[in-house]
Amino acid sequence: MNIIIAGAGKVGSTLTRQLSAEGYDITLVDSDDQVLSSCLERYDVITVHGNCAAMEVLLNAGVKDADLLIAATSADEVNLLCCTTAHALNPRLHTIARIRNPEYSDQIYKMHDVFGLSLAINPENQAAMEIARLIKYPGFLRRDVFAKGRTEIVELRIDRSSPLCNVSLLDMANVVRCRVLVCAVLRNGVAQVPNSGSFTLQEGDRVFVTAPTANLTSLLKNLGIITRKARGVILVGGGRISFYLAQRLSAAGIRVQIIERNYARCQELAALLPEVSVIHGDGSELSLLESQGLADADVLVTATGMDEMNMIVSLYGSSRGVPQVITKMGHVENQSIIDSLNLGSVVCPKQLCSNIIVRYVRAMQNQTGAAVSVHAIADGQVEAMEFVVNDSTKNCGVPLKHLKPAAGVLIATITHGSQTQIANGDSVFEKGDTIVVVTSGKRVIRQINDIFV
Repeated sequence: MNIIIAGAGKVGSTLTRQLSAEGYDITLVDSDDQVLSSCLERYDVITVHGNCAAMEVLLNAGVKDADLLIAATSADEVNLLCCTTAHALNPRLHTIARIRNPEYSDQIYKMHDVFGLSLAINPENQAAMEIARLIKYPGFLRRDVFAKGRTEIVELRIDRSSPLCNVSLLDMANVVRCRVLVCAVLRNGVAQVPNSGSFTLQEGDRVFVTAPTANLTSLLKNLGIITRKARGVILVGGGRISFYLAQRLSAAGIRVQIIERNYARCQELAALLPEVSVIHGDGSELSLLESQGLADADVLVTATGMDEMNMIVSLYGSSRGVPQVITKMGHVENQSIIDSLNLGSVVCPKQLCSNIIVRYVRAMQNQTGAAVSVHAIADGQVEAMEFVVNDSTKNCGVPLKHLKPAAGVLIATITHGSQTQIANGDSVFEKGDTIVVVTSGKRVIRQINDIFV
């Protein structure tokens, strides 16, 4: 498949790395020669220098022979013009545009045919949705939802006081007193998929657990992790993520405070969000945080445009005992440093955006049997995918103990109707069932039949 990526910023470079590694033919377009040279050194791609919205540049990039164009520059208007022009040059082309301005949301929805858009992605809105979900269901560092909310993969960190510290998977059921499956463990920056009951959880492990949603509620309770509905949330930074998030939280009846250093932005937010308290000031000033009731807040979200500031403020919030801390990070490349810090839940907009686009690309490649959702977990070293069993799916009705999964593939759960079960040797799947698969291998699983040898 031939893919053009317009814009080599955070999202563009992340997609270039991931899609080129999966064997797609990538042409990268950007107006910055230095950025293109850097990408050319790291990835097996073709680069084209120029304005991606210009017809001549798109033709040089091979738009007439391309299957997909992803417009991910920093300017919404350029992305829209790029997709519109590309689609006019190649009507069979699929186009994806990153659109961040909330003023365009309704327009994009109503006029997607005019713009020639197959899909519009808003990383900030995706991040706000993720954060709102974490706030709504506290207790886990991360939650990925499958099977229309019936199954989840959640992340826990094992500290010294955790009841799971130094407990083997064989004995885990005696501690949690509910049926769950540990599908991945991140230890010292390396992801592992445990394959025996003797595997022992250690202090510092990040553990990824899957189960029906009801079981995960019991897991929290039995581990002594007390959760309650958030009543007061402090957002540090008044950017788009905070705007989208404040809209959602205030609509849910949660008290929201936004701390923003730019006075003009404060006025804008106050006009757009009349139910939200907007405070003009520097969120990195500890005295300001204390004066706004940090010690009594249920949730602290750091969402400024600077990772360093977000990390520092989150660390302070954790030290002051804020029950839930959520940190927005633009760069998560040095994961070992992030893991060593008490930053609470870490949300990366570019990763959320990339996951959606990768799922779309794989679905294009395999229209039948493609994953309906793809989530990168364990710092991107493991993928969790959701498939729906259809007429073309092999091995329907055959117990899993008689099948041989591909290397690095773990069938985690099977959902039949409203019932979800953790997969075991006697489990079978039928047409219409939903299967959640976890894979740690280098092999790319593009469609459901790829999970078996």
